[in-house]
Amino acid sequence: MARIMICDDAAIMVKSLALNLTKMGHKVVAETSDGQDAVKSFREEKPDLVLMDISMPVKSGMDALKEILKIDPGAIVIMVSGLGYQETVLQAIKEGAKDFLIKPVPYDVLETCIHKYVPAPTHV
Repeated sequence: MARIMICDDAAIMVKSLALNLTKMGHKVVAETSDGQDAVKSFREEKPDLVLMDISMPVKSGMDALKEILKIDPGAIVIMVSGLGYQETVLQAIKEGAKDFLIKPVPYDVLETCIHKYVPAPTHV
C-alpha cells in the first residue's frame, strides 16, 4: 500500500482519484487544492507518490513540483492535467515530474501509471 497525496483544485477530480486509489488498495494521506498547500502537506506527510494538477490557484503545480523536489529530490510526482499540450508535458518532465496523465484519467491508465512507481498492494 502506497501513501499518496492528491493536489487538484477540482473537487470532483480529487474525489474521483481518491476513490480509485482506495479501490487499488492505496491510502490517500492528503488532499490539497492549491500548490502552496501541496508543498506544506508534502513536508508534513512525506507521501510515497504525489498526483499534481498543473493549473491551481495560489501556486501552480509546476511551481509546487519544483519546491517539492528541493525538499526531496527523489520525490515521485505525477502531473495530472487537462492541459495535454506537448510543451506542457515536456516542461513537466524537464522539471522532474516522473510521468504525466491527461484528465479525465481512466482507472486502468491510472493504475498502470501508479504501479510503475510504487508496488501494487498485495491482498491477503
